[in-house]
Amino acid sequence: MECDFVPLLSNKRWATVQPHFPILAKEQEDLLTKDYNFDHKFTLLMQSHAGMGVTATGWKKDQIFFGDVNTLYKSGNTAVDLKLDTHSNVSTKVTVNDILPFTKVACSFRIPDHKSGKLDVQYLHPHAAVDSSIGLNPTPLLEVSAAIGSKDFSLGGEVGLDTAFASLTKYNAGIGFNKPDFSVAVLLTDKGRTLKASYIHLVNPGNDGMTVAAELTHRFNTYENSFTIGSSHLVDPITTVKTRFSNNGKFAMLCQREWRPKSLITVSGEYDPKSNNGATKLGLALALKP
Repeated sequence: MECDFVPLLSNKRWATVQPHFPILAKEQEDLLTKDYNFDHKFTLLMQSHAGMGVTATGWKKDQIFFGDVNTLYKSGNTAVDLKLDTHSNVSTKVTVNDILPFTKVACSFRIPDHKSGKLDVQYLHPHAAVDSSIGLNPTPLLEVSAAIGSKDFSLGGEVGLDTAFASLTKYNAGIGFNKPDFSVAVLLTDKGRTLKASYIHLVNPGNDGMTVAAELTHRFNTYENSFTIGSSHLVDPITTVKTRFSNNGKFAMLCQREWRPKSLITVSGEYDPKSNNGATKLGLALALKP
């Protein structure tokens, strides 16, 4: 379970990133979904100057408790990531950067699943990015994504192939347009059956950092339309309030406060008028970095 010990949004302009298909609409998705949690969650991160980091995460959903311990060790161009969860699964990932210029290679596997081995190769250039992944088993799943562009415009796509059945598991495409104060993305997903358009706008670049986002979805096979709109507001430099409303009537809100440097407490709530019991979901998340 990953946890970024930073506020949801800052009053700085969005950083310039390389064209990369998996993150064409990342800012919009983060504002609408990131850090909304309707369970109880605790995260503790400890990091040493020698390159070792340990993250312990626990969360309670209904009456069931889940947890995992993640260890990350970095040395030079190599990083080793080891995770153990409450279901006795052990996940390992070894990443090596710059074997060749602009490249990253990662090998991962999960115990006891002997068919979970995977090799990822990534090429990141200032104006192009290619990601490829292949399963390390006799009938692997092969996935490739690519994007080209600049800081203002990017175009990309991805495809997945199941070699066991010689069939495509996915094929998606998208375009993105970025400016310092807004970003627009249009994605054709779900094997061409779903069209998504998203928009995010930094309304007030000043101290309050008011930001709004919206996502519209159209499904061609069912002629169904849906939308989600949201906002983020910096109450003060260490407190952020977010809201979200969907066409199905669900309304959610969260308040996140950095109560000490790099340590966050987040309270979330969601009301669903169509819920059988009509109860409001409430969640509490505490992220602590000593």
